[in-house]
Amino acid sequence: MKPLKDRNFDPFVEKFEQKVYGTPKGDWRLKLLKEDLDEFYRAAGPLSIWDAGCGFAQISQWLAEQGHRLTLCDISEKMLVRARQHFSEAGLIAEFHHEPAQTLAAKLPPFDLVLFHAVIEWLGDPLPALQVVMKKVKPGGYLSLLFYNRNAMVYTNALKGHWRWRNLLNDAYLGKGKKLTPPNPQYPHEVIDRLQSHGFSITAHTGIRVFHDYVSKDTLDGSDPAELFELEYRYCRMPTYRDMGRYIHLLARRQSDND
Repeated sequence: MKPLKDRNFDPFVEKFEQKVYGTPKGDWRLKLLKEDLDEFYRAAGPLSIWDAGCGFAQISQWLAEQGHRLTLCDISEKMLVRARQHFSEAGLIAEFHHEPAQTLAAKLPPFDLVLFHAVIEWLGDPLPALQVVMKKVKPGGYLSLLFYNRNAMVYTNALKGHWRWRNLLNDAYLGKGKKLTPPNPQYPHEVIDRLQSHGFSITAHTGIRVFHDYVSKDTLDGSDPAELFELEYRYCRMPTYRDMGRYIHLLARRQSDND
């Protein structure tokens, strides 16, 4: 298999916006992220925050509205243009870089909070990139990591059957999804082990869409979406269920000298 390359979303910006953020499931993702990050939104005094792979920068804009100092980067020039536009329309100021997080990191200072949302699953070499980014968290600071869950990808493909079972047995399903299916999903336990081995402790652990993506379209069409999201909310932070979410959000604190 050819080595995977980092994905640039320039050709898919409009489709990505419609398929991911212009939907109730996209709104649900933002809701849970904001809940996990609420303590930073409400923090007294400006925090230094790096959004490493900002996309459309919804979470960064939300944090900037509280006066926090934002640095943003992305390899997609078109996404960065959208992020700049959103900040400008809201009367907000931030520092923008059209550069991969892996190379920009060496030029940046440490931050109180680093956002690394829905990036590693699109990278050719995810975990080394994660290590580069996590080093920019100050001692006592936090990493907010959102990633596409390999558990969910395995389970979804197993439920569909047919040729997918052989691909699962051979680990041949990676990199073979549709254009908006991330090629490099990660297992939560492996990511948590990596964080803990580098001096981080997990302070929040949330599964995003722990049921929604396993339900058939016919069932979704015939059911009350409000009830489904109520069910999602009840189980999204409970062990077992949270690790079956389509996405996993981890908030991790870096050990400080005073710990």
